[in-house]
Amino acid sequence: MKTYLVLNGPNLNRLGLREPGVYGHATLTDLEQQLQVKAQELGCQLIFKQSNHEGQIIDWIHEYAEDVNGLIINPGAFTHYSYAIRDAIASVSYPTIEVHISNVHTREAFRHHSVTAPVTVGQIVGLGFKGYHLALIALVEGENES
Repeated sequence: MKTYLVLNGPNLNRLGLREPGVYGHATLTDLEQQLQVKAQELGCQLIFKQSNHEGQIIDWIHEYAEDVNGLIINPGAFTHYSYAIRDAIASVSYPTIEVHISNVHTREAFRHHSVTAPVTVGQIVGLGFKGYHLALIALVEGENES
């Protein structure tokens, strides 16, 4: 069975409480439960991780390098400046899709640039939790095409 890693970065543990006008009222647990249902429909399994610490995210990207078929990552604020996470993504052979719940391109100017997106196969922004579902579908279908 194919396995995919879902990494969420800083402050995403505060979903449901943090800026509900931007991120909604659903929690990270809600997201994980919804995505688990989608994974079952697609016949794959997921590993969920969240950290507010850059080094921990890098460690997980490396740790699962041989064990997963792809990565869905929402690097949070690290998106805009973490060359270390960018290099970790570039160092592994599995495909990565970057996801953002809000449309970062309609928010503050500093959110418009991603240093991590150039080493991913794609980026999905502004579709809420559905972006994670679409990323999973894209990874699974990409696996089936190869």
